[in-house]
Amino acid sequence: MSTTVSISSGAQLNEIIQKTKLVIAHFFTPSSGICIQVAPIFEQLSQSLSRPDVVSFVKIDADARKDVAQAYFVVSVPAFIIFRNGSIIEKVQGANPVKLQLVAKKLMTEIDKLEADGDGSGEANGSGSNGSSSNWRGAALPRGYNDVTGQIELQRCELLNYDTELGGVRVLFDSAKPSALSGGKETAKDWVESDTDEQLMLFMPFQSMLKLHTLQITSLPPSNDDEDDEEEVPMRPRTIKLFSNKPHNLGFDEADDMAATQVIELSEKDWNAEGTANIGLRYVKFQNINSLVIFVVDGDGDGEKVRLDRIRLIGEAGEKREMGKLEKIGDEPGE
Repeated sequence: MSTTVSISSGAQLNEIIQKTKLVIAHFFTPSSGICIQVAPIFEQLSQSLSRPDVVSFVKIDADARKDVAQAYFVVSVPAFIIFRNGSIIEKVQGANPVKLQLVAKKLMTEIDKLEADGDGSGEANGSGSNGSSSNWRGAALPRGYNDVTGQIELQRCELLNYDTELGGVRVLFDSAKPSALSGGKETAKDWVESDTDEQLMLFMPFQSMLKLHTLQITSLPPSNDDEDDEEEVPMRPRTIKLFSNKPHNLGFDEADDMAATQVIELSEKDWNAEGTANIGLRYVKFQNINSLVIFVVDGDGDGEKVRLDRIRLIGEAGEKREMGKLEKIGDEPGE
């Protein structure tokens, strides 16, 4: 019996990516000779390496599910994408034996990591929350929506006016629990603080078109007791402007003068016990967006620094991306 899951919709694929630690996706077309040759090998790997909720192998007919292929920028087949904890860690397209060997090596390395972490046994963990810090969230997901933070294209993210002595842009999307919630003095610099004043500007492009429902921001400023007298205690953000579908980051003066897609005003009551504000978005304004700019305008006090620990994007991904037609690598022209 095949262990490979045939994908019939973007929502089905996204659900598997969000709940499974490691997902290997094979995009194919039935008429491609190379795809036909690769299929048995992919099936053998699936049968030997699949683990429920840990390692999943999926296949997507790129002719039948053009929307899914377009959402993940698949322009030639066969294509293989490896997801770990919701993020793309490897991708190769076309009949390239060298790259396919590298993907196979990457896959085995990732499975070895899962085995070493005790996640490869296939045994259930009861409720799914066993105290591990992986896939941490500061607030529950709204019913019917998924964490789509993994769709952020990290390599092209840009953060302006942050203190380079602390964490950079990537820590904001870390799936681990913030060190500030682990008890005791913070040691890991896994948060972001503004530098010369309280403003921050974050540009996030996406790997696929998103429909955003909720923005979750975690900010955990330390108490005065935990800080040296000379150190300024950073603030939580108060006013935030959101801009959708921008091709690049904005300048601070530009963002001040531009009409925002949504303006958010936060107060003390918006932050939960985990230090997270669960911000509902005007859903109709955040349909089919390919990027988001978060502009932290000011903080909730009289200080000069604002702190951000984590950002999570909640919504839907993988639909309605306009891309060029698929190229079937290895087939004769006209086939």
